[in-house]
Amino acid sequence: MVTENTNLRPLLPDRHPQHDLFICDVADAVLKDVMQQMEHPFYSLSKKPETSVKRYKNGKNWLEITPSIKGLATIYDKDILIYCISQIMAKLKKGEQVSPRVRINSRELLIFTNRGTSGREYLSLIDALDRLEGTRIRTNIVSGDEEQIDGFGLIDASSIRRKHGMDGRLLWCEIKLSDWVFNAIRNEEVLTLHRDYFRLRKPIERRVYEIARKHCGQQKAWRITLAKLLLKTGSQSPEKRFRQMIRQLVEHDHLPDYHVSFDDDDDMVVFTNRGTMAPAPLPDNRVPSLRSETYELAREAAPGWDVRHLEMEWRDWIVEAPRDADAAFVGFCRKWFGRRGRPS
Repeated sequence: MVTENTNLRPLLPDRHPQHDLFICDVADAVLKDVMQQMEHPFYSLSKKPETSVKRYKNGKNWLEITPSIKGLATIYDKDILIYCISQIMAKLKKGEQVSPRVRINSRELLIFTNRGTSGREYLSLIDALDRLEGTRIRTNIVSGDEEQIDGFGLIDASSIRRKHGMDGRLLWCEIKLSDWVFNAIRNEEVLTLHRDYFRLRKPIERRVYEIARKHCGQQKAWRITLAKLLLKTGSQSPEKRFRQMIRQLVEHDHLPDYHVSFDDDDDMVVFTNRGTMAPAPLPDNRVPSLRSETYELAREAAPGWDVRHLEMEWRDWIVEAPRDADAAFVGFCRKWFGRRGRPS
């Protein structure tokens, strides 16, 4: 009998296809991530500890990331935050009270993120919490002739409960999200991720998916130069190696939600929507169709943006039906434009 080498498959196997019955609510939660963390390269893509300060610049704006002695938080450490964000958003949808303090059942987290449940996996969570707590972000916001510089962490604190002894299994942990992350959740600055995000094998694949989800969203297609995509990923790979990685994505065509194509002539990477995303339905009162004049007002409120795309995002993340849907949508577009300006 010939045994297939699963390491050759582009996606990791689904380790928990049925999920345990006692965590069915967790398994059914929709994956959520904060937009700013998808837009900017906050996390290391390296499997080796990165201990040097990183700085990224885009026009007048800059971002500086300072790791702890244990290294920069990795894109796999980010799984913990995705889990927390997903649970908080699920509670908001149900109208429940939420807090920046989140208690995590370790086994539920490992199953939710498609990881194994061996002792080593539990120990890796402790290291991940150390890196998340130790990584500090500093960035500027330019407004007119003024510049504001803010500093914050990914999480503010963590507490761990484990069986007695050095080899004791991690039972649960509690983390306090930073105000920056929690405020982004409360302001619904979050996007849905495909469940297969946790099946992507390579850090660069996860990062490219995040960027595509943030910029292409529900649009039919989105184009970006290879050089700019490399900059956005935060990858330390040379452009030649990065080009090979993109060609592998094109060859296997396994990125969730988007087909990837690459034009060698102008070095453009093109993401095309697979049509696999759908707005989450409201539990009770659905938002009615908007008036045609509302879209004109929305275009004035958010010039340069695809208002149909904004409507998808608005309907996807609205917690409960507003009294005046048309006014609420225009207000959403105005707020969106105020925070992001024209699309790049």
